[in-house]
Amino acid sequence: MADADPTPQELVRWLVKLLDVKHVSGDEFTGRRKRGGIGRVFGGQVIAQALAAAERTVSEDRSAHSLHAYFLRGGSEDHEIEFSVARDFDGKSFSNRRVVASQQGNPILNFTASFQRHQEGLHHQESSMPDVPGPEELPSEADLRRQIADKMDPAQRHQFLQPRPIELRGVEGRHWLNDGPAPPYANSWFRAVAPLPDDPRIHRAVLAYASDMTLLGTCALPHGLSWSRGEVVSASLDHAVWFHDDFRADEWLLYATDSPWSDRGRGFNRGRIFTQDGRLVASVAQEGMIRRATPKA
Repeated sequence: MADADPTPQELVRWLVKLLDVKHVSGDEFTGRRKRGGIGRVFGGQVIAQALAAAERTVSEDRSAHSLHAYFLRGGSEDHEIEFSVARDFDGKSFSNRRVVASQQGNPILNFTASFQRHQEGLHHQESSMPDVPGPEELPSEADLRRQIADKMDPAQRHQFLQPRPIELRGVEGRHWLNDGPAPPYANSWFRAVAPLPDDPRIHRAVLAYASDMTLLGTCALPHGLSWSRGEVVSASLDHAVWFHDDFRADEWLLYATDSPWSDRGRGFNRGRIFTQDGRLVASVAQEGMIRRATPKA
């Protein structure tokens, strides 16, 4: 019964376990398969697991402040992921790690991360949080999924309606109800559906995981295309996250995304992540392949 109808606490416990990695030997680690996963591995999962592997090789007084990743091949949910870490640099303040994620001998992700010992410094924040409704005023992603599920192929509907460990509440609702061209920006609140452990590394992993949600879809908005209608073929090419300040991923965070450019089969997207009190805690950038789907004959 728990598998068929998991509680929020179970969903979050499974997510935390998924985003951690198992030590194999030396600087080699293994990432678990997603429980009930089908098809291609979610890119945010691979990024978060690579970050976890890199963090295992860095002293605890240093926290990740940036990561950069290139997706090489789509990962398969049928297999675990192997992570090999290279300790490229350890200085007085910063450390750098390089990670290759592979499945069955084939690399699927190249990843680098930089870590810093905490220091005080000059402070400013030019970027202000968009003036949008709070999450309490918005429908959940689950509500929106139920609205469109009846229009989907029955074979896809079950997976589409599965409960998820990250709750999303879109301000404009554009990613789901993209019925016509719209400006290339979107705002979404997100958080884990149940409390997370207090370890900051877990909160960074969950943010890295969630940062691959909604972002690529921003460059489809001006063209009125929708994944739910099968109008778009896409894949992430690269992904970067900068962690600026402390946060909790089980409290509401606003993901403000925009897409300044798309052409040549690629779309470029940016994201800013704010706490409810307006602190900018992370920035994200991603380029992806995005093409209009060819109608089936």
